Amino acid sequence: MINQTTKDKIEGLLAIYKKLSISNESLLKEIAFSEISEMVYNSNAIENSTLSLEDTEKILSGGELSRKVSVREVFEAKNLAKITEFLLHKNCSELTLKLILQLHEMLLSNIDDAIAGRFRSGKEWVRVGSHLGANPQFVSQLMNELTDDYNTIDHRYFLDKIAYFHAEFETIHPFVDGNGRMGRILINLQLIKEGLPPVIIQNKSKHTDYYSLFSKYQTTLKFDGFTALLANLLQESLHKRIALLTAKRIVPLQNWAAKNNIKSNIAGNKAKRQTIPAFRLREKWMIDEEYKLI
Repeated sequence: MINQTTKDKIEGLLAIYKKLSISNESLLKEIAFSEISEMVYNSNAIENSTLSLEDTEKILSGGELSRKVSVREVFEAKNLAKITEFLLHKNCSELTLKLILQLHEMLLSNIDDAIAGRFRSGKEWVRVGSHLGANPQFVSQLMNELTDDYNTIDHRYFLDKIAYFHAEFETIHPFVDGNGRMGRILINLQLIKEGLPPVIIQNKSKHTDYYSLFSKYQTTLKFDGFTALLANLLQESLHKRIALLTAKRIVPLQNWAAKNNIKSNIAGNKAKRQTIPAFRLREKWMIDEEYKLI
């Protein structure tokens, strides 16, 4: 759970974002499309892809790499980009098992068509580190229950619902392959369905800010860490869009910190906690040059 102060802050940013959206809908969509390479790179890198951000950009633009990479990695990049574009173009309807399976089929197309677009069954057990996915005999039932739970209208805060879904999805690990990427795809599908911008879970901090949350959930069933992570990432995504639409000039955070006599590590910590309106662009923290600390 996140505190009321954070909820109020998110609501304040959402009010600004929605007001700006009225006359800038096409530009906001362009911002989202411009992030596809970073989304694809980070999600694949979390799964130990060897592709760099620059490699990913070249592949998605139809260019050729100066080094040899596996055909699988090329399709991982292309397929994930295709899904992201699909989500941004499509007016997302209710989250259903049919849609989840459709997205998974797109994800593994030309990679492993035999397991694409279907849940695990029979003797298809999966293990990630010390975690063993749900018994394949119950995967379809568990996913049906999880999806029904998410679509139930109730009092839960929207980020709590998304966080719980993600924690359960990855615990079930419903597919033979592609579970991590699918889980992150579904987070953005859920945000877009709420009229919100997508977020990027960063590869650089996966061990400290992401992986550790799964271990905690599996032994305690507490998903508050995921809610807090999503709250920070959503604030960052909103700060980025608001800055791009309103700021005269955007500069690297370290330049802003030097100009305002703030130590760079302190500015970095403020950015990570989202107590200043900083955001990452190509893995570098940026901010409105004219932002003043209160």
